[in-house]
Amino acid sequence: MTKTRPRIGSRRGGRIGSRKSGRRIPKGVIHVQAGFNNTIVTVTDVRGRVVFWSSAGTCRFRGPRKGTPFAAQTAAGDAIRTVMDQGMKRAGVKIKGAGIGRDAVLRAIRKSGILVSYIRDVTPIPYNGCRSPKKRRVHK
Repeated sequence: MTKTRPRIGSRRGGRIGSRKSGRRIPKGVIHVQAGFNNTIVTVTDVRGRVVFWSSAGTCRFRGPRKGTPFAAQTAAGDAIRTVMDQGMKRAGVKIKGAGIGRDAVLRAIRKSGILVSYIRDVTPIPYNGCRSPKKRRVHK
């Protein structure tokens, strides 16, 4: 039977840093990544530190229903409700991707009451693109 040593400086379940809900964020940036299979909504502060994120998958949508506009709207509402409790009043929106959840997320943001200062499309567009596959040769 081993004797337990008392740990020096242990906190006994106490916390050192502040909790996430304790932070007050008056202004932030809402990043929307709208793919064809899923929509991810990430809320950051102005410096780019992630405050909260949500996606259609975390809102219990599975399979082909993850790519629907309703799933995107639910994910956006989940993320916005959480950050509004932390004091967010104004936000900018950055949208990436070509999925069908783009418009639904914007509608959810407008309906939530957050003042949108800008909406920016940051979808990466290739200038030259990938090299096309070589020409197919069929043997006769």
